[in-house]
Amino acid sequence: MPADTRPEPPPETIDRSRRRLLGATAATVAVAELGRIGVARAETGASAAGTMPGTLKQVEAGMLDVGYVEAGPADGPAVILLHGWPYDIHAFAEVVPILTAAGHRVIVPHLRGYGTTRFLAKDAIRNGEQAALAVDVIALMDALGIPRAVLGGFDWGARTACIVAALWPDRCDALVSVSGYLIGSQEAGKAPLPPKAELSWWYQFYFATSRGRAGYEAYRDAFARLIWQSASPRWAFDDATFARSARSFDNPDHVAIVIHNYRWRLGLAEGEPRYEALEERLARAPEIAVPTITLEGDANGAPHPEPATYAGKFTGRYAHRPITGGIGHNLPQEAPHAFAQAVIDAASA
Repeated sequence: MPADTRPEPPPETIDRSRRRLLGATAATVAVAELGRIGVARAETGASAAGTMPGTLKQVEAGMLDVGYVEAGPADGPAVILLHGWPYDIHAFAEVVPILTAAGHRVIVPHLRGYGTTRFLAKDAIRNGEQAALAVDVIALMDALGIPRAVLGGFDWGARTACIVAALWPDRCDALVSVSGYLIGSQEAGKAPLPPKAELSWWYQFYFATSRGRAGYEAYRDAFARLIWQSASPRWAFDDATFARSARSFDNPDHVAIVIHNYRWRLGLAEGEPRYEALEERLARAPEIAVPTITLEGDANGAPHPEPATYAGKFTGRYAHRPITGGIGHNLPQEAPHAFAQAVIDAASA
């Protein structure tokens, strides 16, 4: 991969102070002792378009030292926003100030393999399976002392939010999911699709090869840009917008997590025994009973299910909102007001 010429945050913006938190996670695989590291950025509060508002922090949660942005009143109802691949927390840059203005405490974490999130153990398996990412969210909530939250996301983030809502409904006040019900299983991933549908998953098959892993390692920024363009063909993002998110892909675990995620889906990579019981539950496609709003852009170029195929999986108060105007796969960044309004409405359901 070419040498990185992107600037690092100035060192004087980092506060290395630490305080300890204790908590027991509701997930069966989280650790008991949790810590917190505060890392404050120079920019706090809403700023230029595309710049992430809030305060960038670190907290030890479960297996990870999680990098996350926090904004809004500390005593406000919590909202956790989860990004997808190949995106990062900046997908919610314009969503966050809308939610904080409505009184919400907003948490936007870097998923494992992105940004400043790191594994605590050097020998930890760089596992990208769906249950692992969901357990990460529960561990984060425990570390931050958040008993319940509204969860919202797209792509990997939507799948993760759906899993938390399905398996831990007592931790989820409401759900906002772009492209609806995305919980899957290895068995389902093995089933062949019609050729045209398979073509849309080309990168999944590419990642199944050693050449694909090497190619993603060498060209991850170019790869991500191609996915952005194909998944959101009418989104006219500029170089600065892409560069802000591309910094997150320089995480040392990024390639391993991405490759494992897609290989696991096809049954080409094993998960961890600690998640087997959760994956067995997810393989049965559990229903989601919490209040839910699903969204879909009218120009989503990424593979996604039709709303009619998943509406029945939501058994609580439910609404689907099609978003028009050439909106693609990265709906929170392309239509931030529509996404934020869905969160506000779901929270008040």
